Amino acid sequence: MSPAELLARNALRFPERRFLLTAEGAITYAQARESVARIAGGLAERGVSKGDVVAMLMHNSRDNVLCSLAASWLGATPAPINTGLIGDGLLHPLRLTGARIVIADAVLLANILAVAADAPELARVVVRGEVPDVIGRGVEFETLTEMSASGGVPRVEAADLDPGMILFTSGTTGPSKACVLSNRYLLRQAELHVKYLELCETDVLYSPFPLYHIDAATLTVLAAATIGATAAIGARFSASRFWQEVRDFGATVFNFMGATLTILWKQPPSELDRSHGMRMAWGVPMPEWSDGWKERFGFELRELYGLTDAGVVAYDRVGAGHRPGSCGQVIDEFEVAITDEGGSLVRPGEVGEIVVRPREPGLTMTEYLGMPAETLKVFAGLWLHTGDLGHLDQDGYLYFHGRRKESIRRRGENISTFEVEQAISDHPAVLEVAAIGVPSELGEEDLMVFVVTRPGASLDAPGLIAYCRSRMAEFMVPRFVSFIQEMPKTPTQKVEKYRLRQMGLSSGAWDREMVGEKEEMRYAR
Repeated sequence: MSPAELLARNALRFPERRFLLTAEGAITYAQARESVARIAGGLAERGVSKGDVVAMLMHNSRDNVLCSLAASWLGATPAPINTGLIGDGLLHPLRLTGARIVIADAVLLANILAVAADAPELARVVVRGEVPDVIGRGVEFETLTEMSASGGVPRVEAADLDPGMILFTSGTTGPSKACVLSNRYLLRQAELHVKYLELCETDVLYSPFPLYHIDAATLTVLAAATIGATAAIGARFSASRFWQEVRDFGATVFNFMGATLTILWKQPPSELDRSHGMRMAWGVPMPEWSDGWKERFGFELRELYGLTDAGVVAYDRVGAGHRPGSCGQVIDEFEVAITDEGGSLVRPGEVGEIVVRPREPGLTMTEYLGMPAETLKVFAGLWLHTGDLGHLDQDGYLYFHGRRKESIRRRGENISTFEVEQAISDHPAVLEVAAIGVPSELGEEDLMVFVVTRPGASLDAPGLIAYCRSRMAEFMVPRFVSFIQEMPKTPTQKVEKYRLRQMGLSSGAWDREMVGEKEEMRYAR
């Protein structure tokens, strides 16, 4: 079964139930089915068929969800792309998927035009909004409204293990990878989320995070559809609007990630703190003050462990009692083990790499699209290697100790240090660059770069930040910049990042978030 088939079944079982809430209002399951079939008809008339990839560069909206389901309706594969990507960062997923058609918000069209000439497969851009007077390299443009004007088409049957979606994760030692997720992965992950969080049909599941993330796309929209509940998708996370949006949507469960809880917790207490219908929130990481959260806001927080590649494999189960420091217990549908650097299993309590395998088919990703060597590597020894460090206790509780990967998680976004370093190294004044994560006062990490300039070259921190902003998404732009004379290296000329981490902010790093307070630059202490 595919997500589109799930929608079609729900439209027959409870047509008048609300399926989706967004800033545009509510839409029922029956209305969603009609719209999806109509969009699918337009895609089919333009040559999209089973097995094709439909790339999507769209902010959160009703149309975003409907277009993804329309691709599924045809047996095609939706591939939502991070809307913050520009330049080579955007070109990479377009080339990797080989998508002939992209559905994009009008405000993001310029980013596509900038790279269209280097994406040879791209032939058509469907624009959500007005199409400006543009000239593209053999690329046709039309509006989503125009494309959706035709009649609907019958749904194409899709097998459980057929590709259901492509989601991009941040690379660790190379460019971002495209996880091919089967229909079974999408729907079973949604079902398991419902099972272990004990969600019900009267719930309104709210997520303010992008639909190119698993949290919103699968664990909110599809989890709601699994039980005929309602998904509520916010435009973006905003501390000032969060609780009002929760009340407006009538949300009962929400998803937190990264620094979002800390930001909400640090807001001044209000008499409205308990003026909501929320009964539970889930996500990572669990703060030390979770008991204080429940006392203040009136509902509990639940932790889990998962990643797009592997799915969610451990839950802090309802009624089981939280074990401090753990992500919860490994669920029945997965095996999780901890291995040392040689791949051997370690004893309970010992720290090593978290490896995963399902007890039923299709619960992890199928492959990294176009990266066969990386796919073989991640599935080495018949385990999916997460690249994360952790340990298990005797009772099957999983404890997360950090990421072995060269990846930084900043305010809900995974950032590839490789991609940051590649972009900065192109600056004519930069000789060498290394990026690391440093602790953030909001939880997770902030991005810091160490730079060695070329002899005789002139470069300051504001100039480097301006350069970064012209070449990468805002969430990838470093917060801290430190200029050093020489990179610490191993005998094999690899940068010793552990030594950079030891230096950290004590190296006299420039902090771009402090610059706005006074006209002169401030330096971290």
